[in-house]
Amino acid sequence: MSPKPIRKAVFPVAGLGTRFLPATKVVPKELLPIVDRPLIQYAVDEAREAGIDQFIFITGRGKTGIVENFDIAFELEQTMSERGKDLSVLEPTRATPGNVIAVRQQVPLGLGHAIWCARAIVGDEPFAIFLPDELMVAKEGGTGCMKQMVEAYENVGGNLISVLEVPKEQVSSYGVIDPGTSYGALTEVRGLVEKPPVAEAPSNKIVSGRYILQPEVMRVLEAQEKGAGGEIQLTDAMAKMIGTQPFHAVTFDGHRYDCGSKVGFVEATLAIALSRPDMGAEVRAIAEKLLK
Repeated sequence: MSPKPIRKAVFPVAGLGTRFLPATKVVPKELLPIVDRPLIQYAVDEAREAGIDQFIFITGRGKTGIVENFDIAFELEQTMSERGKDLSVLEPTRATPGNVIAVRQQVPLGLGHAIWCARAIVGDEPFAIFLPDELMVAKEGGTGCMKQMVEAYENVGGNLISVLEVPKEQVSSYGVIDPGTSYGALTEVRGLVEKPPVAEAPSNKIVSGRYILQPEVMRVLEAQEKGAGGEIQLTDAMAKMIGTQPFHAVTFDGHRYDCGSKVGFVEATLAIALSRPDMGAEVRAIAEKLLK
């Protein structure tokens, strides 16, 4: 029996973005541009490529601009039309009416709590989770991270997480999997550990901001006690599901940029700019000039 299709995606975007102040005092971090597209747009486009068409944003006060980004800006479009401007550049920002839903996370209790806030909308369907800070870019000619995960899900069902291999000395900054048998890019998950000491890490495969989870995780989160940092940790809830449902990791064949840090944000901007045919050569020339 084929697993239920993945139609819904949850985007936890309620954070304050304090590492990017003062830029994020008024503008949500998720709307800061990587070249000329907001960070959140990359995640939504990745979801669409994977066949997902319902987008659930877990927001907070002052974050309404994220939802407005996917609305129709009537005055802007009318003005552009009157001036003969091409409107196709706005096409990715349009959503089907009813397919964008915003839910307030009224208290900052962590990622697990943010996901739990979407329980009524998720219902009894499996769903995807995107952490927009993690910008996942496909290799040239390849497919995006979530599409790779959906293809794996169609074969094995259950729960999946995206992982990347990092140098062992870096594992204490991430969630890490305890791996079982591997089948190419697919690895069985026997356990999950949040930010382990390097000497105690079960592997160097870190969880990288993309998930496909079964709806039962909501019931686990319902009773979840606070974990690391005094927050309700999604990793703890997922760990409890291992052994009761299939659980696999997909090693992403592509590039990952940590846009939650300023250095990672600059790295992503440079990488995307250099890869674009309309500006890559000029940006490379500028970088070479600055590095002299």
